[in-house]
Amino acid sequence: MENTLGDFLQSRRARIQPEDVGLPPYGRRRVPGLRREEVAQLAGVSVDYYIRLEQGRGKNVSDAVLDAVARVLRLDPTEHEHLRDLARPGRTASTAPSTGVRPGVRLLLDGMADRPAMVIDHRMEALAWNALGDAVHDFAGDTAGRNMPRRVFLDPQATDIYPDWPAVAAETVAYLRYHAGRHPDDRRLTELVGELSMKSEPFRRLWADHLVREKTYGVKRLIHPVVGELDLAYETLALPGDADLTVIIYTAPPGSPTAERLAVLASWHAAAHPAPADAVTRQR
Repeated sequence: MENTLGDFLQSRRARIQPEDVGLPPYGRRRVPGLRREEVAQLAGVSVDYYIRLEQGRGKNVSDAVLDAVARVLRLDPTEHEHLRDLARPGRTASTAPSTGVRPGVRLLLDGMADRPAMVIDHRMEALAWNALGDAVHDFAGDTAGRNMPRRVFLDPQATDIYPDWPAVAAETVAYLRYHAGRHPDDRRLTELVGELSMKSEPFRRLWADHLVREKTYGVKRLIHPVVGELDLAYETLALPGDADLTVIIYTAPPGSPTAERLAVLASWHAAAHPAPADAVTRQR
């Protein structure tokens, strides 16, 4: 039986050297990083209690203990939150499934005609997008590619599309790992992780690293088959009332090469995909 909490704690123990926390190295070690006994000592809990926590048997563990362990292991805020999710499965999972993307949100996407935008769920599945978002990612034409992790790890052209593929791959896995901790009972998410683990060695290796990150903002470079390189900044916005849905908006400085290429791409897409006057944003 998988012990995700134990694997996560062990991976974080391995990052910390004794001298980093003021402990002598005590000679040769069989494994890198801190021993469980050392984490327990520094966190102010008994060795037995910490071992039970790492074995996934720390029932009703307190915030104080989790905070102390997070401090010893030098977890960042996202990792700290992930530790709480793993220690208390289901604590943050949605109580009801999403009912889809609201019409008002789709109208909002369409209103941002000069910048690509889309809505993804916690499985990184694109659920809705505007015309320029479709022009950049071809969601309408590539239904299998609406799931971003599958696109990154299973598309043979992924390394051509993403010049910074290693960084994109690591970011994708870290975001998926974060949401796997928040949704431990999501069968479709578990199946997605299993599929990617079976079909992609790079995914399998990155998943074993237990990297955890939220998707907040950043820069993504794409090579588009029509207009070439796009250097896009992105911002992510949570939807009030839909905790599992995120709006991603791509931007480019006015007058920049990418802004000019987006304008060309918008014209090309409009000519290639004429829509009736009452058309609305597509939704899966």
